[in-house]
Amino acid sequence: MGKEVIIVGGGVAGMQAALSLRERGAEPVIIEKEERLGGKLTGWHRLFPTFTPAEDVLGPLLRRVEEAGIRVMTGTEVEELVPGGVTVGGGRRITGDATVICSGFELFDARLKEEYGYGIYDNVFTTVDIERMLNEGRVATAQGQAPRRIAFLHCVGSRDEKVGAHHCSRVCCITGVKQAIEMKELFPSAEVYNFYMDIRMFGPGYEELYRRAQLEYNINFVRGRISEASQTIDGRVQVKAEDTLVGRPLKMTVDMLVLIVGMKGGARNGAYARSGELRVAENGFMQPLDPFSGNVLSQRADIFYAGTVTAPKNIGESLNEGAAVAERVAGYLKL
Repeated sequence: MGKEVIIVGGGVAGMQAALSLRERGAEPVIIEKEERLGGKLTGWHRLFPTFTPAEDVLGPLLRRVEEAGIRVMTGTEVEELVPGGVTVGGGRRITGDATVICSGFELFDARLKEEYGYGIYDNVFTTVDIERMLNEGRVATAQGQAPRRIAFLHCVGSRDEKVGAHHCSRVCCITGVKQAIEMKELFPSAEVYNFYMDIRMFGPGYEELYRRAQLEYNINFVRGRISEASQTIDGRVQVKAEDTLVGRPLKMTVDMLVLIVGMKGGARNGAYARSGELRVAENGFMQPLDPFSGNVLSQRADIFYAGTVTAPKNIGESLNEGAAVAERVAGYLKL
């Protein structure tokens, strides 16, 4: 019987960590709060910047986990970290020789930005809503019509003192570019506008996709925040903003307003920090031992991190951390 490792969270980082640990002879168990593995990736249609179908990444991971015979507990949430393991619902204790926290992130609740009317106005959506529509194969306004003018608003719940979110969520800009292109592919004659503070294209292929959005798809990028949204009598959305590059206010009516929501620290991070004697960073994500050689290590030798539990990351980075953390766990357990 190999050393037992508890994997908290069954997203891409958790599954990759479990697979890499199994290859080293460990006995991982994945504990996932949802009813199926996959994490946030289960809600995605295509992935930036290559427009790879999300299923092309998720499907092979799920098959490999099943083929490896890795123990999986779905519909089970880890409540606390205890010496030598974790507790789940009902106080049940699960023991292990090490624990890897891959519990991911939460999405910003767009209803907290009341000035944009999410949850109030029918044609205000989030990027999550758009991904769901794309997966369902039908994107339309609340009235079931094809949109003729669409506005995306960047940094909703990121870099915003009013909601206590000072950090950049890193993947929001490229998400907005990706979805804007998808809208133009679906509705070639539609006008698409992206309102932004700064466009941050940090990943490989991101800047190139941003250029394509402008040059090939004729998507408009407006440097300025939308200050207010209101519903018109016919159910459309009127937005007020300022184009800071020309120094002029603007007003337009759109068929769909899409809020690009940011990432925030997981809801149970505080509980994990208290029960496990760990640290939570100011931005609400778990704080690793150090941001360089110890970015998958915690303040405890037997607890490790992988994926977006410590910071916003893309799918590739989360997969890489899943593999990297297995190496560190193997070293700790002397596998």
